[in-house]
Amino acid sequence: MSFLRSDLAQLQAYVSHPGGPTKTPVDILDTNESPYDLPVDLKKTLAEHYQNQIATNRYPDGGHGPLKERIAAYVNRSGGLQGEIQAAQISVGNGSDELIRSLLIATCLGGEGSILVADPTFSMYRILAQTLGVAAVAITRKPDDFSWDLAAAQAMIDKPEGPPVRVVFVVHPNSPTGQCLTPQEIAWLQSLPADILVVVDEAYFEFSQKTLVAEVLQRPNWVILRTFSKAFRLAALRVGYAIGSSAVIEALEKVRLPYNLPGFSQAAAQLALDHGDHLLATLSETRQERDSLYQALGQLPNFRVWPSEANFLYGRLEPWGAPQDHHLGAIVESLKEQGTLIRHTGGGLRISVGTPAENQRLLDRLADYLRSLPEHP
Repeated sequence: MSFLRSDLAQLQAYVSHPGGPTKTPVDILDTNESPYDLPVDLKKTLAEHYQNQIATNRYPDGGHGPLKERIAAYVNRSGGLQGEIQAAQISVGNGSDELIRSLLIATCLGGEGSILVADPTFSMYRILAQTLGVAAVAITRKPDDFSWDLAAAQAMIDKPEGPPVRVVFVVHPNSPTGQCLTPQEIAWLQSLPADILVVVDEAYFEFSQKTLVAEVLQRPNWVILRTFSKAFRLAALRVGYAIGSSAVIEALEKVRLPYNLPGFSQAAAQLALDHGDHLLATLSETRQERDSLYQALGQLPNFRVWPSEANFLYGRLEPWGAPQDHHLGAIVESLKEQGTLIRHTGGGLRISVGTPAENQRLLDRLADYLRSLPEHP
């Protein structure tokens, strides 16, 4: 079709569950959601809110005022701040993906800049950049601990081969590998000039309890991204938010679509914050299950797993190398046939932490497969 952009043929759509549907009951351990739905009483409250307070013939609150107030209060409380973050420093999106896209539109569109990432990391930074025609450059993380090669990153900024780097995207803790930023990496980000936007994606903050949100109070070129899709159990309703300086938030508000968040999603996010202590009570179980799963995976033959501060674990076959990709894909397909979904990404396997029963089935199925491999696959 000649009316389409010529470069679209080279792009691939994001696939949430690669390989298509499965016919068996599924343990969904490939998308890092909470394994627990909203409690029934909160679902009932939401249903009553929808019935009694949402007029479906009217547009939702396009300014997200009440939700921003609640988010600001939560950010201050959870970050140990004394009310410094104001509602005006919050922008709300249809998931963090919309906010990432808006940041790219506000900074790099029209060939004005490129983004820098460190692989392996969250794939949507580059996918969204490519859909907008924004250049993306990447360094490779160190293979043993997945830390940044800071010298290589600095070289990308000092001597760009294309448009100058305008945005650096980092995940804290990183997906798919699970590690938080190191003190050296944080210091490097702090050293970047004011004309480079630093985006710290804290999608898994509730699990790590490590945040850099106070940086936005001192650094107008820093933005923190968070989501309700993980610990707050609202993945189906797509609510993300950005925290930043008033100038950055004003820019995001200019480029976002009007009425971008449905009224029901706004109500659900407010309800989740109002009942945060209840919803986040499962975090201790998730951390405990994660640590137990880490210990058990470490005992499997030919498998190396890394410690994580998120709600997932990352592992690779040993010895690691290009021939392992075939085996990793085969592992994913084998587990899928048995009803366990995990993710093959970044040259390894990312395994979300599920319920105790789901985690045990994962272990049993993965152990059976690995024991069937030759000693050196």
